[in-house]
Order: sequence, then structure tokens, then C-alpha cells
Amino acid sequence: MKVIKNIKTITITALAVLFFSTTAHSQKFKVTLDAGHGDHDYGAVYHGHIEKNIALAVTLKVGKLLEKSSGIDVIYTRKGDQFIALDERANIANRADADIFVSIHCNANANNAADGCETYVMGMSKNASNLEAAKRENSVVTLEKDYKQKYEGFDPKSPESYAGMTMAQELYLEQSIALAGKVQGQFIQLGKKSRGVKQAPYMVLHKAYMPRILIEMGFISNPAEGAKLDSEAGQQEIAESIANAIISYKKEYFGASDNDNAIKPSQQIEAVKKPDTLTKKPTVKTPDVKKPEAKSDPVNSGVATFKVQLSASGRKLELVPSNFNGLSNISVSSDGSLYKYMYGETTNYDEAKRLLSEAKAKGYSSAFLIAFKNGKKVSVQDALKQ
Repeated sequence: MKVIKNIKTITITALAVLFFSTTAHSQKFKVTLDAGHGDHDYGAVYHGHIEKNIALAVTLKVGKLLEKSSGIDVIYTRKGDQFIALDERANIANRADADIFVSIHCNANANNAADGCETYVMGMSKNASNLEAAKRENSVVTLEKDYKQKYEGFDPKSPESYAGMTMAQELYLEQSIALAGKVQGQFIQLGKKSRGVKQAPYMVLHKAYMPRILIEMGFISNPAEGAKLDSEAGQQEIAESIANAIISYKKEYFGASDNDNAIKPSQQIEAVKKPDTLTKKPTVKTPDVKKPEAKSDPVNSGVATFKVQLSASGRKLELVPSNFNGLSNISVSSDGSLYKYMYGETTNYDEAKRLLSEAKAKGYSSAFLIAFKNGKKVSVQDALKQ
């Protein structure tokens, strides 16, 4: 799993800690930023506000903020007014071996009073409004030539077409929820109304093989919110919030670089020229946090403990080897309806890496290390500093 790709072979000694601090950031954290829509795909258009232009302006601002960190590499799916197919947007991230994929959009509703921001992760939803939102965004595929052949018969209006997307919904789900939660947390600090972290079958997320989210920054159909989203100041504060969420996620899951500093609200960047092309219009609820219901996280009198997280799923499984490709010593914790399955438990980092390799060999390619101290989850980097 890429969550530990910056960590080299070390032992938990004073010398190892020094070695870690000088080598942990030898590879950059890769962020793919995806500005929704483009060219003849205008997205939503209300009150003179055009989604494709707002999404691009904010995306470029987020990118410039992130590029100020020497530990972050930014990849864009588009930097101008181009039409990029949905699968190609994801493929750009896949080819770059990106650590996260962030797609940026504006919301819209026939009810002009609707307002607020929401962030989506990949997955099927029984919530009708979430599914309709996904259908609206997925309809972009109909603008592509031979889309039925290209997307293997996928019809954005057909419920049956979404059934085949369920297999990928749990891959990177927990990391995606964590990233989405940080985005929503930043929006709340900004004073925006939060509509929560939601789950929906977006094609652009389905094809990206990494933690991935789709951000709806606000409703351009709402006159007041749309005007702010289409203003330089409004775009700047939204960009700062998204950048801060990404930096916070990087620090927690990948470790901090020398200049991974939070973006201050007063900080400004170079003005980004807005595209001059205009015209034409064409929930799974955030889990309530509960105490772990199975094996509790270890308490080791200040000694850090490592486990391998295998998966996060909405299904409750019996903790037997036959359910985990032959692996035993499985534990589980639960946050509402999301079950997190973990393998092994050790205070030795080298042993933890061996357990991780074993899990990957058993087919858990997206497994990653997690750490606990005094029963609380901490970053692997912080655990190694003990």
C-alpha cells in the first residue's frame, strides 16, 4: 500500500529514528486534482455561473497552494478548457501512481434555496438523491464517442448499470472517508453549511485506484452561494480549505515534509485567469462513531503497537481464517456501519512489515500499516519516533 511507501527498512532504535527523519520524504506525495467538466461539457449553469469555469479556477488555486510544499507533487487532469473523458481523468491519476484523487465540482438544484457543501466517496447508495447526483455527473459519458462500447455497455440512466460498480466500492473506502471528512471539517471551519460525507457511484471515482473523493463546493443554483463561488475571494477561501484538508491528510497518513504548513486564511496566491469561454447548459450518511465492538485496541503502557489493516467494509464477517484468505489473528473495530478488519499485532516494526508483506501475498493489495499507543490510533511516523 502506498501509505507506507516513504518508509525505508529501519529498526526501532535512536539511530533508526534519525535515519527515518532524513529519508522518509525522499518520494513526494502525489495529488491528482480533477477540475470537473470542460469545453462543450459546461456542467451546471445558473444565474450566469458556469460550473466548468468555477471548478477549473478553484482547482488551479488548490494546485498552486499545494505546490508550495516541497513534499507534494501535483498532477492535473486539465489546466485549461478541455474536454477530458471520465475514464481518462482516472487514468491520468493511475498512470501517475497518485496517492489521492480529488475531483472538484459545483452542485445545483431546481430548488434555488438549496445550499451547502458535501463530499462523496465511491460506493452504492440507497439514498435516491445521492444516486441522482451520480447519474447527473455520469451522464457526461454520453458526450464521448462509442461510450457504450468504451464503458462496456454502461448506461448512466439505468439502475442495472450501477450493479457492476459495487465490487470497487470498498477499495480504499476508509482512507477516502478520512480525506472527505477532513474536507468537510475545513468547510465547517469556513462557516459553510455541511451536507456531510456521502457515498455514490461516480464513474470518475470508480476508475481511480487510490483513495478518491468528489467535492461539491456549493450550489451555483443558489443566487448567494453561486455568486460567492464565482468570485475571486470565494474561490480563494474554498481553495485554501481544500488544500489544508489535503495537507492534513498527508501529515496523518504519509508523514510531514519540512514545509507542509497549513494555509493561513490571509495568505494569497497569484491570480488565476478564468477561462473566457461561456454559455450552454447542457446518502450514505457519515457513520456515527461507536466504540470498537470486537477486540479492543491494545494498551501497552506507552509502547506503540502495529497492526495491518486489511479492509473496511459494511459487512460484518466472522473472524475465521476462511473469511480472510487463510489469515488468522484477525481483529475488527466498528465505526457505525463500517467494519475495519485488521491482521496481526506487534510492537516490532520489522515484524509489522513482514505481516504486511504476508497480507499482500494473500491478496490484500491495498493493505497498510496502522499504529496504536495507549489504545488510541496514532500515525506510523509518530509511533516510530517513540
